[in-house]
Amino acid sequence: MPTPPHAIGFTLDPLDRVSEKRDDESFVHALRADPATRFLLFVNNVPLFKRASGHDPLFGAQEAQTLGTPLQTVFLGRDADRRALFAASFDEGAQALHDVEAVELRPVAMQGLVPPPLVSALGEARSMLDWHRRHRFCANCGQSTDSAGAGWRRICPNCKAQHFPRVDPVVIMLVTDGERCLLGRQPQFLPGMYSALAGFVEPGETFEHAVYREVLEEAGIRCTDVRYYASQPWPFPSSLMIGCFARAASTGIVVDRNELEDARWFTRAEVGAMLDGTHENGLSAPKPFAIAHHLLKAFAMNELD
Repeated sequence: MPTPPHAIGFTLDPLDRVSEKRDDESFVHALRADPATRFLLFVNNVPLFKRASGHDPLFGAQEAQTLGTPLQTVFLGRDADRRALFAASFDEGAQALHDVEAVELRPVAMQGLVPPPLVSALGEARSMLDWHRRHRFCANCGQSTDSAGAGWRRICPNCKAQHFPRVDPVVIMLVTDGERCLLGRQPQFLPGMYSALAGFVEPGETFEHAVYREVLEEAGIRCTDVRYYASQPWPFPSSLMIGCFARAASTGIVVDRNELEDARWFTRAEVGAMLDGTHENGLSAPKPFAIAHHLLKAFAMNELD
């Protein structure tokens, strides 16, 4: 298998997370007070950008303080220059900064409006801040929890339970049958776009078993020989896409209309045309930011052996 390309979105993580120092409060406090430290600021899960600098998401401590007291702060890590990076969230009533706009992360990332390392940091920040927003109360006793470990866990002051960030694994798989591959489309896709099938891993499943089950459920195809390709963090809100290839053991498609609008077999030539925008029927595939694009590209270029 070829080395997965860095073009897969959210995968170029440049930070040293310094996880062993998260409980060192004096260390974290010193980083927050360091003039070189920068902050990624979010309002209602949407990052803020300086308009005067294109799409610059990095703010100094004084700029961040203009918004008031953050709802949550997370220490993300240190960059290649050993500069610390934090993420902070604010409510919608926070005082606006001058010449700053809120822009949803997905279009910013997919259009390449910020460098890939910052895209990855923004994805990490969004996932962590959203986790705090969703897990303010103890799942064990229902009491309000407190942030700890530089934002990387929550502790219940009542029952002492500790809660940690969750990541939801999702398998995304390209099933092949010689010179063909299986693609499907969901109703919310752009017109004419097809992609690899995908689904959440359930408790007690391996990645391989999740691939077998999802393909059978969604398209009625039995498959085998699952091979791992690459993974992609997907911070909407906090998934990890596990990209795989699998070989079809049957070919008769039975579409689950609750999951897919359509599913069909595509030839290698068709996939190549979909990727470069020349398909005769105007069909298309996901863009390079998505791991599905790279699964399809590897198949189209016959790189699977």
